[in-house]
Amino acid sequence: MSSTTSPPLLPISNTTTAATTTTTVQSSQPPIATPAFRNFLSNITESVRNNLAQRRPWSELVDRTAFSKPESFSDATLRVRKNYSYFRINYLTVIGLVLAFSLLSNPISLLVLLGLLSAWLFLYLFRPSDQPLVLFGRAFSDKETLGILAVSSIFVIFLTSVGSLLISALLIGVALVCAHGAFRVPEDLFLDEQENVSTGFLSFLGGAASNAAVAAAAATPAVAARV
Repeated sequence: MSSTTSPPLLPISNTTTAATTTTTVQSSQPPIATPAFRNFLSNITESVRNNLAQRRPWSELVDRTAFSKPESFSDATLRVRKNYSYFRINYLTVIGLVLAFSLLSNPISLLVLLGLLSAWLFLYLFRPSDQPLVLFGRAFSDKETLGILAVSSIFVIFLTSVGSLLISALLIGVALVCAHGAFRVPEDLFLDEQENVSTGFLSFLGGAASNAAVAAAAATPAVAARV
């Protein structure tokens, strides 16, 4: 009885398997730099919380015994300046609430703004530098992506109803602040001499924006260099 010999086993290369694994790992990477995005959100939240902690008591803001008619326009202007220096955080909160109410009452505009903000965050600011933006089978450079986002922002803000909604809400908020500041007697308010009374709406968000930019730059230097 003759024994049957099995054919020799040939080594099989695992190049295809390795390539498939590499492609799978690359495709499973997040579309944005997750640590930078988390730092961005945490710094924004922390800065807003710190600023809101500095607000004045709302009972002082609505104290009816402290209201009186200003004697002249210059007196009203002086009151507005003093009251804004004291109630700055409260006033900015009121303006923010008016903006939020306007956007919530117009969900389409809210969705458009959220989409625009998401496009800036996910497609440019926190997109890894080694992953080019690919849309419809075409890769876009950083300059092209920035140009598209800038043109889209101008179109959304200035050529649609979103811009008019934001401007109207801001005007209403500023009108409420000016009316309150003109009729609120500021003599009983004690301002901190070390407080910078020249800070405004942009400086309220400046701390949050600068901290978020530092966090994003530390996590993704290439993305910060593009900005």
